[in-house]
Amino acid sequence: MLDFNKMDGLVPAIIQDADTAKVLMLGFMNEEAYNKTVETGLVTFYSRTRQRLWTKGEESGNCLDVVTIKEDCDHDTLLIQVHPRGPVCHTGTDTCWGEENREPIMFLKELQQFIQKRHEEMPEGSYTTSLFESGINKMAQKVGEEAVETIIEAANGTNERLVYEGSDLLYHLIVMLTAKGLSIEDLASELEERHKPNWKKH
Repeated sequence: MLDFNKMDGLVPAIIQDADTAKVLMLGFMNEEAYNKTVETGLVTFYSRTRQRLWTKGEESGNCLDVVTIKEDCDHDTLLIQVHPRGPVCHTGTDTCWGEENREPIMFLKELQQFIQKRHEEMPEGSYTTSLFESGINKMAQKVGEEAVETIIEAANGTNERLVYEGSDLLYHLIVMLTAKGLSIEDLASELEERHKPNWKKH
């Protein structure tokens, strides 16, 4: 049960991106703001200067969609994980500390979504569409070719070419996974399982 009495009816709410784990901002909630946040799924604060509730993004449209809400061990601070709809700070930056809310590794998720959309829509003239149309055997062959090229660059090439060929390999692997109804997230889940101390090889 949240304790709103320690700070005269308010609790601090740390806002964190659910995907990148970046801390986006800090705000304050009274019990009414907290209840509205839970009810609507949009982060709502209590403005100490204006002395009223305000839903983040109510003017700019850059709302914060709630993913999870967690209380700390003393029940007087919230950690709210969100999906932001745009820059969080009123200055236009991604965070209130002027940081960019992006991790390069997260582009793999965007790429997976892009490839999935191509698989659903199959637009003409798209290289990705042509891969899907070629069939699973051709896709598997292409993955094999890219793997060989990656190995060659690792053994005898430059780091620049290794990154280039490795990127080709990863792209074609995601295409093949998508064709099989799988995704890069399935590989991530498998690796996560393997990282656990009690994991045993199949």
